[in-house]
Amino acid sequence: MESAAPTRGTLRVYLGASPGVGKTYAMLAEGRRRAERGADVVVGLVETHGRPRTVEQIGDLEVLPRLEVERGATIQQELDLAGLLARSPQVALVDELAHTNVPGLTHEKRWQDVEDLLAAGICVITTVNIQHLESLNDVVESITGVRQRETVPDTVVRRADAIELVDMSPQALRRRMAHGNIYAPEQVDPALSHFFREGNLTALRELALLWLADRVDEGMERYRTDHEIESTWATRERIVVAVTGGPESEGLLRRAARIASRTGGGEWLALYVSRGDGLVTMDPARLHRLHAVTEDMGGTFHTVVGDDAAAAILDFARAENATQVVIGASRRGRLSTLVDPGVGETVIATSGDVDVHIVTHEEARRPRGGGRRTRSGLSRQRLVAGHLLGALGPFVLSGLLLLTDDLHGLPSEAMALMALVVATAIVGGRWPAVVCSLVSGFALNFFFTPPLRTFSIASTDNGVAVVLFVAVGIAVSSVVGLAARRTAEADRSSAEAEALTVLSHSLLHAGDEQSLLAGACELFGMRGAAIVRTADGEIVAAYGEATPPWSEADAAVPVDDDTMLVLTGRPPAAADQRLLKAYAAHASVLAERRRAMHDAAERRALAEADQTRTALLAAVSHDLRSPLAAVKAAISSLRSTDVVWSAADEQALLATVEEGADRLDDLVTNLLDMSRLRLGAVTPHVDEVDLRSAVASVLGSLPDRDRVDVRIDPVASLVAADTGLVERVLANLIGNAVTYAPAPARIVVDATPVADRAVIRVADTGPGVPAAQRERLFEPFQRLGDVPRGEGVGLGLAVARGLTEAMGGTLTAEDTPGGGLTFVLDLPLTGGLR
Repeated sequence: MESAAPTRGTLRVYLGASPGVGKTYAMLAEGRRRAERGADVVVGLVETHGRPRTVEQIGDLEVLPRLEVERGATIQQELDLAGLLARSPQVALVDELAHTNVPGLTHEKRWQDVEDLLAAGICVITTVNIQHLESLNDVVESITGVRQRETVPDTVVRRADAIELVDMSPQALRRRMAHGNIYAPEQVDPALSHFFREGNLTALRELALLWLADRVDEGMERYRTDHEIESTWATRERIVVAVTGGPESEGLLRRAARIASRTGGGEWLALYVSRGDGLVTMDPARLHRLHAVTEDMGGTFHTVVGDDAAAAILDFARAENATQVVIGASRRGRLSTLVDPGVGETVIATSGDVDVHIVTHEEARRPRGGGRRTRSGLSRQRLVAGHLLGALGPFVLSGLLLLTDDLHGLPSEAMALMALVVATAIVGGRWPAVVCSLVSGFALNFFFTPPLRTFSIASTDNGVAVVLFVAVGIAVSSVVGLAARRTAEADRSSAEAEALTVLSHSLLHAGDEQSLLAGACELFGMRGAAIVRTADGEIVAAYGEATPPWSEADAAVPVDDDTMLVLTGRPPAAADQRLLKAYAAHASVLAERRRAMHDAAERRALAEADQTRTALLAAVSHDLRSPLAAVKAAISSLRSTDVVWSAADEQALLATVEEGADRLDDLVTNLLDMSRLRLGAVTPHVDEVDLRSAVASVLGSLPDRDRVDVRIDPVASLVAADTGLVERVLANLIGNAVTYAPAPARIVVDATPVADRAVIRVADTGPGVPAAQRERLFEPFQRLGDVPRGEGVGLGLAVARGLTEAMGGTLTAEDTPGGGLTFVLDLPLTGGLR
């Protein structure tokens, strides 16, 4: 009988934001807890990095001997997978899940070794840093400047039975580093100034927290699905915004993005509901545009199929555990809303514990199809409804009054018909109400004024009453219609004032053409807008859909003599012309501002060039004259026949000539280099450079070289750089330290590896430089007036930084512990050349 396959072991992962947070310590502590409870625990592999507390935490746990593998001239130690499988403990502790094994072993990666252990039924506890997850590799590189070569697939970690975050604040982690609890003392300063900067650690910590939060969210969704929980659990703000594809859609997307940004970590999803018969009502190009806009603003776009839009929106929101739904205000009129509540009202009525935002927009005032407004400011639908109400309403109302004629008299009947006139004026404006007044007058005479059912009037008082009724009806119609028009004009003026306020605000806060065009599209309901040159059709700025030739656009307003504001979507109403001209005027102001900024930048460049030339002339006037005067005096002395020079004197004069020539050569070289750097004409030839040889070459020509101590880690000795430029930079930095550090103080040149970079530090114990003035060291001509004058024109450090950056490195300055100044040169290791 075959034995049953072993049950797969469980995987527990301790996740950290960076080295040193305590992942290995936590893993060992968990192993000891399980051992104390009687479990068979073996330390398969643990990297203590010489940290005493980590070594102490191993305690009496059984440690599996490591597998020794020959790698060239070295012997490297790896996890003994075969030995651990043969030992077959209940729990195995395996550090550094993303580690790459030495070539020739069973697996390339350690996580593959862990998979074998789990398949054999062994429970594994392991550690990994957030920067080693494959999906975050490029993100971490953009933050730290270091690309991790050892990675683990996200799926491996996501399949873990338990993931625990080992967290520590950046400030506490840097203190641990400074106290020597993470790296060796000689690596502390380079690490703190490079990878372990507070900004880097904060960003990595946020990545770790967000990644783990997503995993927790996935686990909660699985639990809700397994237990058939449909109600919303508001553990995290999630906003669903429903779009129809109309001109208001992008405004709704922006509103949802703003709501999500204010919730801190919230996410938002755009939703388009397609018809159940498969006929997509939105133009595919428009759908693609909304999809792209959603992703640009940090959301995700989704399309679902459903005949009932309201039900589809809520079903999707509940499936996504959304806490809020954003819907645009309805375009439908009030009368149609009474018959059919519409999507927004239905969603509100059935949303339950999901919050619903109804967002107003410009399109809410424009009914779909045939909703163009007439000169009265009312839509054609309202005019038609008003005329029907004015012509037929009096007869319908008269019929109702006749059915109850024993309950009222002529005054009540007259007031009822007058109320109908007012209602008609509200719905359709003045002329439908005038019609209603005339028809109501005839109805009042025919049905309710004796003699009944005739147009004759027996009583003079009744005749006067009917005439007055018609006159008052017409007057009321005019007043109500005028009030309606004034209200519409006030609304329009308010909208214009708001738009002008937005324009003024953007003008004061230096808005750009892109935001101006976006605002114009949103305000006027356009699909696209652009600023186009009239001469050649060149597009200066654009937003939304592609812009046709300005002569074929729906709206075109001159910005200035050369450019035109062009809008695409629909012909604007006449009342929109003032606002269109205001937008064009604003575009003109932005163009003027852009030209002014360009002119100011040119003036600053000219001023800087003039300042450079002035400083150069001032410097050269002294620093060229001094060595030239010394050379000339020495040569004149040698050529003089009046004095007989001894051999020693001649050698001294010749040394003066040589020293002056060297000073002139250095000065001219620095001037040429600075000129090439300013023109961007420095093209380094990057190759493998041995730092030890470069430093030795520099020290060979340097006075007082016996004061320089060199400590270069073999791992950091080979850098990717230009040999000549590296030697120039090092000569400048070391020479500067020797010059300003008082004798016999020592100068230390050390190089250590940090990730895939080499950090070279040139430290002296001289007077140092205040932190606020360190960056000025790397500006040209900083010897002129800010430090005591000596040899050179103050170009050395500026040239050194420029050459370093041309090679893809960085050059900074910081305090030397105990006093002094340290130059920190950061260059890539040669791993990137392979």
